[in-house]
Amino acid sequence: MDTMRAIRLHAFGPAENLSYETVPRPVPGPGQVRIAVASAGVHLLDINLRKGIQGPPAPLPELPTTPGREVSGTVDAVGPGTDPAWLGRTVVAHLGFAPGGYAEYAVTDAGRLHPVPDGLDTAQAVTMIGTGRTTLGILQFADLGPGSTALITAAAGGIGTLLVQYAKNVGATVVALAGGPAKTARATANGADLAVDYTTDHWADTVRAHHPDGATVLFDSVGGTTARTALGLLAPGARHLVHGWSSGPLTLTEAEQDDLTARGITTHHVLGPAMLEAVGAPDPLRVLETRALAEAATGRLRPAVQRYPLAEAAAAHHALETRGTTGKVVLEP
Repeated sequence: MDTMRAIRLHAFGPAENLSYETVPRPVPGPGQVRIAVASAGVHLLDINLRKGIQGPPAPLPELPTTPGREVSGTVDAVGPGTDPAWLGRTVVAHLGFAPGGYAEYAVTDAGRLHPVPDGLDTAQAVTMIGTGRTTLGILQFADLGPGSTALITAAAGGIGTLLVQYAKNVGATVVALAGGPAKTARATANGADLAVDYTTDHWADTVRAHHPDGATVLFDSVGGTTARTALGLLAPGARHLVHGWSSGPLTLTEAEQDDLTARGITTHHVLGPAMLEAVGAPDPLRVLETRALAEAATGRLRPAVQRYPLAEAAAAHHALETRGTTGKVVLEP
């Protein structure tokens, strides 16, 4: 058979625009491999691209397209000039700006491949190749250790889950912010010292009662009013690390900004060039991918996964954008 099943997007718009179709199976070109996909990662960026929202770092794809940029599975074919030793190996790869992951088969350059470490399944591996590498990149700016108090937003999400684990591993105290009792329970089970539902009234008072001296690091992936409130829970000299804005941009009044400056609180936007420059290597993304996979292989980081069948990609997108998921969302053909 020269066909496969894949998710296709013919027009930018809602999740319902994602359709499950039969399409030609891709053929690897020179230096490429074809992967029989076992797990495909779903990213918040995928949602913006599906909606047609232009923004860094990925350009809008040409339509029709098969979304998805993170895959793990078995190499079933190699292109001209590609090392045949890859055949039959279980691998994971980030496809970069090239879409094509939401499918039974995907092609990519052999230079993007990582062998899946022993002890990890493909869903865990695909979580670490994207979400894991971003987490390790964010942590370059955190300076966590004994005596630190980390305030982590979206603590039951893919990145938040890993941040909680890392902070506990290095001896920090963890205050997890999550939406709803089910998510705060997950954060507690994941090791958080205090888990607070930030959709309730007076949640900040609960944090302040337990940690009157304030947190030393705020991991901010939500922005909006939650971030504004969380900034009031920081200790003098704390670091505000911005790695997302799922609730919208954070806007501060001049007085609020003056207050942060007076308290010595610094804000760092840690995605993009800043993250790559901090790695200090010729191929910083691959360095972060390698580190992330190694952390999972040793068990120091344990990715949380929420799985959907490939055919239910639209439902997965809807759940992710309405905050109905925990951990990393993964599609499985």
